[in-house]
Amino acid sequence: MHIAVAGNIGSGKTTLTRLLSKHFGWEPNYEDIESNPYLNSFYEDMQRWSFNLQIYFLNHRFRKIIKIRESGKTVIQDRTIYEDAFIFAPNLLAMNLMSTRDYNNYISLFELMNSLIQAPDLLIYLKASVPTLVNQIQKRGREYESAIRLDYLKGLNDRYEDWINEYKLSKLLIVDVDNLNIEENPEDLGKVIERINAQLHGLF
Repeated sequence: MHIAVAGNIGSGKTTLTRLLSKHFGWEPNYEDIESNPYLNSFYEDMQRWSFNLQIYFLNHRFRKIIKIRESGKTVIQDRTIYEDAFIFAPNLLAMNLMSTRDYNNYISLFELMNSLIQAPDLLIYLKASVPTLVNQIQKRGREYESAIRLDYLKGLNDRYEDWINEYKLSKLLIVDVDNLNIEENPEDLGKVIERINAQLHGLF
């Protein structure tokens, strides 16, 4: 089974992935931030490096999905291939940080990859307001994220909402994280786990 966690930068995807993998015994599949050769450059000069970064993510996530399906294990994945194509790339285009030529090339490649993969069995979307995202980003203190613009985060959030409202590829669970602290409050985590069980096994 393939469980995927989606959400904006700072919404808590990695934390939830870690906690759920521990609780359910699922194999975690994290977004590999440290070895990404473009991330630092992108936040320093988004226009120059946007296409390179998005192609890197697309290739990386496509390979991960193939491996997940081939493994035969239940895997929980931190971020999906759909977010790259339906949120991050269009947002870069709208902000004039990616050219139309590059965007069209990117989408053509995504459509080919998308025709070769299966959707996750369950998508968990972490919904968060911009102040919550900013607070989480500041708390974890990644140096390259200190340059993220508020308008960039808001644009992403708007696109996440539009995408989730239209999402019909698999089971969907929306978790509003503005008033949850799943890392420090076991009750909050328990509520999320109950809802996941209901989605996967029909338990109420």
